[in-house]
Amino acid sequence: MMTSLPTPQGAIGLVGFDGDDTLWKSEDYYRKAEQDYLDILSRYIDVHDTQTARHLLEVQQRNLGVFGYGVKGMTLSMVEAAIEITNQTISARDLQQMLDIGHDTLRHPVELIDGVRESVTEIARDYPVVLITKGDLFHQEAKIKVANLRDLFPRIEIVSEKDPETYARVLEEFDLPIQRFVMVGNSLRSDIEPVITLGGWGIHTPYAVTWAHETQHGVADDEPRMVDAPTAFDWPQALRTIEAKAAQAG
Repeated sequence: MMTSLPTPQGAIGLVGFDGDDTLWKSEDYYRKAEQDYLDILSRYIDVHDTQTARHLLEVQQRNLGVFGYGVKGMTLSMVEAAIEITNQTISARDLQQMLDIGHDTLRHPVELIDGVRESVTEIARDYPVVLITKGDLFHQEAKIKVANLRDLFPRIEIVSEKDPETYARVLEEFDLPIQRFVMVGNSLRSDIEPVITLGGWGIHTPYAVTWAHETQHGVADDEPRMVDAPTAFDWPQALRTIEAKAAQAG
C-alpha cells in the first residue's frame, strides 16, 4: 500500500529503522534460549565442545529458507538439531522442554533501548520515517504493539528477509531514489550492507550481543557511506553528517 509522506527538500528523503536490537532488546532472549537448549543437551553430550553450538547455528542457517527468521524457526531448529546431535536418543520430555523454551521466548518483555523514542521523534520532525523489521509476522506485530511505536511510524514493513531486492521494493513504493535513503540498524549484514550495495546510506549502532549469522558481512570498517553511532542518542547527529555527505555527493 502506498503511503503519502512529506518529502524533505534536502539530500535525504527517507530514514528507515530496524526493529530487533535497534529499537528494542531482542538478542538477549535468544541467547538465554540457546543456553537453556544447551543445558538440556548436557544430559546427552559434552556441550562445552564448540561444535555443539556451531551445529545449532548450521541447522538454523539451512532452515532460514523454510522457517524464516524468528523464535518459531529457532525453536524448530533446536528440536531438529537436538535429534541429530543425539543420534535420535533425546527423549520426548526433553523435546517438549525445547518447545517450552520457544513459548517462553515468544512471551519475552519488549524493552525499548535508551534514547530510541527521543531520537526517532526528533528525526521524524524533519524526515519521513519507516520501520523495516524482519522475522515472524505475528511476533513482530506483537512487539510493535507492546512497544507502542505506531505513533512514531506511519509506515511499518515486516519482511521475511533484508536483502537488496527487499529494500529496492520498499523504496520503489515510496517513489524515492535509493541515494536519498538512510537505514539505521545494528546489523551490518541486514541493515547496512544491502542498502549501501544499492547506493544508499547507513547508520550503524551495534548491539551488545549479535547472532553469529548476522556477523557475516562484507562492509569495510571505513565504508564512506556509513556513519557509526554508538547509541540511539547519536542518531540525529549521525543523520546530519550523512545529510552533509549526501549533499556533497550530489
